[in-house]
Amino acid sequence: EVQLQASGGGLVQAGGSLSLSCAASGITFDDYAIGWFRQAPGKECEGVSCISRDESTYYLDSVKGRFTISSDNNKNTLYLQMNVLKPEDAAVYYCAKYHGSSWEFYGMDYWGKGTQVTVSS
Repeated sequence: EVQLQASGGGLVQAGGSLSLSCAASGITFDDYAIGWFRQAPGKECEGVSCISRDESTYYLDSVKGRFTISSDNNKNTLYLQMNVLKPEDAAVYYCAKYHGSSWEFYGMDYWGKGTQVTVSS
C-alpha cells in the first residue's frame, strides 16, 4: 500500500521559514517523480514544486527563489524548504506521487494527507 505522509506545517510570521517533509512508503521512491501541491480556502489546488527522478525540478513562479525541493532516496522522504514566507503562501500543503519518473509526462496517482501552513502578516 502506497502511503505519503506530509508533516512540518505550522504557524509562522511573514518572512519566516518552514521545512516540510513527506515520508513515502510502499513504493520504490527513486522510480517516481514526486511533488508538492497546495490549496488555500476558496482556491484551486496548485502545483508548488515537483522533482523528477532525473532531478529536474518545477517551481510555481510565485515561489521561485524562496522554496527549494529536495529528496532523500535512502529515507524515502521528500522535502520542501520554504523561506521568506508570505501570507499568500498559507494553505494546506500536500505531497503527491506521479505515475512515472517525470513530472512533465505523467499525472499524479497517490496523494498524502496535507499539512497546514499558516503565515501571519
